[in-house]
Amino acid sequence: MRKVMVMALKMLSYGSPGDYKTERRMQKWMHPALPTRCFVWDHQVLAKDGYPVPIGLFYPKVLRSQTVVLFFHGGGWVSGSKDTYVSVCSNLAEIAGCRVVSVDYRLAPEHPFPCGLEDCYAAAREWFLHAEEFHTQPEKIVLAGDSAGGNLAAAVSLLAKDRGEFQVSRQVLIYPAVNNDYSALAPFASLRENGEGYLLTTKKIQEYMNLYAPDPRHRSSPYFAPLLAKDLSHQPETLILTAEYDPLRDEGEAYGRKLQAFGCKVYMERVSGMLHGFFSLPVRFSAVRRCYKKIGNFLNGNVGERNA
Repeated sequence: MRKVMVMALKMLSYGSPGDYKTERRMQKWMHPALPTRCFVWDHQVLAKDGYPVPIGLFYPKVLRSQTVVLFFHGGGWVSGSKDTYVSVCSNLAEIAGCRVVSVDYRLAPEHPFPCGLEDCYAAAREWFLHAEEFHTQPEKIVLAGDSAGGNLAAAVSLLAKDRGEFQVSRQVLIYPAVNNDYSALAPFASLRENGEGYLLTTKKIQEYMNLYAPDPRHRSSPYFAPLLAKDLSHQPETLILTAEYDPLRDEGEAYGRKLQAFGCKVYMERVSGMLHGFFSLPVRFSAVRRCYKKIGNFLNGNVGERNA
């Protein structure tokens, strides 16, 4: 990376998610709900405690696939919304030619773990158990998410297996957070290589984790940190995208290898030159455009060779 860019990134890496309300305002400013070419249908799903979880269904003008993607947004479990992810979801719907469902799960710290996870599970349960009402089949429904949303997608897949209410056939995890240790003793080299100066820092990850799971006992749950799961058999066919300069890079790839060790089909790609959060950039960036196309190919059953 060029020295000027590295210096700029180091300046932008300061700050703390402890002031989560400011972060939410920044998210809305940086990612406004711009007009979309998709048709958007607002809906609600009742969570386990009766809360109406807002969702947005993005319907492309040209529907080329019966696949439905349930998308869980990133933001460290404390920021982000379906409104700040309009561009991401509409781009995915248009490029893949399928419907995308954006789930506006409740955020920490007001609603700590497992509240957001249960909201996401409720949305998935509704779609899987009533697939015919949405003019699709359960095997055509795919879970997806970036960062904290990738964590939630993986955790919903684990919950689905353990509760036995529905079966997830495919998932897309974009630079997912899947571990529970971001200290100096953590096993992954990417935390030390990229833990400072690349926007997302290990300090920020720890603070996000403290807001999402203030009770340390929850952090040993595989539904909080899917990498801790002892049994990953019968998990979905999985596409994992990681970024070269992301502190979460190695744990995402470790999760892919662990899935493979349990016999799951896994496709992984490390996107060179990219930072955590790059998937929210405009599609005019070639790396972003390639990732959308790779996801579209995965959704349509054309993923090429499986990565080891």
